Amino acid sequence: MSTLRSGIFLAPFHNLTENPTLALERDMELLQHLDKLNYHEAWIGEHHSGGFEIIGSPEVFIAAAAERTRHIRLGTGVASLPYHNPFILADRMVQLDHMTRGRAMFGVGPGALVHDALKIGIKAGDQRRMMNESLDVIMKLLRGESVTEKTDWYDLVDARLQLPCYTQPIMEMAVAASRSPAGALAAGRHAIGMLSIGGTSPDAMAKHTLNWGLYEEQARLNGLVPDRSKWRLVTLMHVAETREKAKENVQFGLHAFRDYFTDVATFPIVPGDIADPYTFLIESGAACIGTPDDAIAYIENLLKGSGGFGAIMELAHNWADWDATKRHYELMARYVHPHFQRSRELRRDSYAYARDHHGDFIGQASAAVQAEIDRLAARKAAE
Repeated sequence: MSTLRSGIFLAPFHNLTENPTLALERDMELLQHLDKLNYHEAWIGEHHSGGFEIIGSPEVFIAAAAERTRHIRLGTGVASLPYHNPFILADRMVQLDHMTRGRAMFGVGPGALVHDALKIGIKAGDQRRMMNESLDVIMKLLRGESVTEKTDWYDLVDARLQLPCYTQPIMEMAVAASRSPAGALAAGRHAIGMLSIGGTSPDAMAKHTLNWGLYEEQARLNGLVPDRSKWRLVTLMHVAETREKAKENVQFGLHAFRDYFTDVATFPIVPGDIADPYTFLIESGAACIGTPDDAIAYIENLLKGSGGFGAIMELAHNWADWDATKRHYELMARYVHPHFQRSRELRRDSYAYARDHHGDFIGQASAAVQAEIDRLAARKAAE
């Protein structure tokens, strides 16, 4: 695998004490900040209840973000397929593909919050089946096919998109995969991207690696070639100039983050009976809270343990205040990403060559200067 792409997974998470309007504006400012720092991509979530994750339409957010950024790619992370008619959702995403000139990405999943689904009459046990039904239809639509299909929750009659994807042959897609094998099987069936969420502790990584094996198996069963560059891994990180500073920074929001996953979300990242979430995250290997060097070592370990993946995605968790958060991403971009993107090697080789031949070059430069001095003296003497 050539280089490791960088990105974030923006749910987003916002403390109940905050002004939601300003919180959304800060999310937008974060994407502008990352765009300037050369982050490759950002995935924006869809949630409708629970009070902590407050973006209801990632497509609307992406459309606005695309006008404020220049380079970063923007994906739905994810569009919850059971909540939408597949024809209408595919049509909206193709429009976004055109409006962003190919920077939009289409991430899909079954929906993470059970209470979101129940509010519109969907049973948790039906969500993954509905995701698969919808995804199969969406893939056909994006390829320009006409679909007639009726299920218990949609009825399509000669449904065909009126626009082709701007990105050819189709816009980039990915499926969320965590504890359940459903996401890996769906992604592998179409050989599209896989977004591994749910943490990067050793136990979580074992599940993610198992899911990637299912992905490869499904891809080959369907005559497709699995590609590890399409595998994105979502992890938990915060870096500062020192480990002590990083630990101090995360006290700002770490406890509220832990409480949300204990009280509302369907799987706890930090168990509710843990009094010190910082120590738990460090000792369990679930997060990296330290320096850029610590982040490099942590990611290297993930790469080694998984066999390789294409992008490291940081969960935008808001553990630190705004200034410390921006500084974290700057440190990642300046010192961590270059290590995995091999953007410094040629400079180092060039510097080493110049250093190792410094004596020779000084001698040649001095000789050239002296030759000019002698030449001038000879000319004056002749005159």
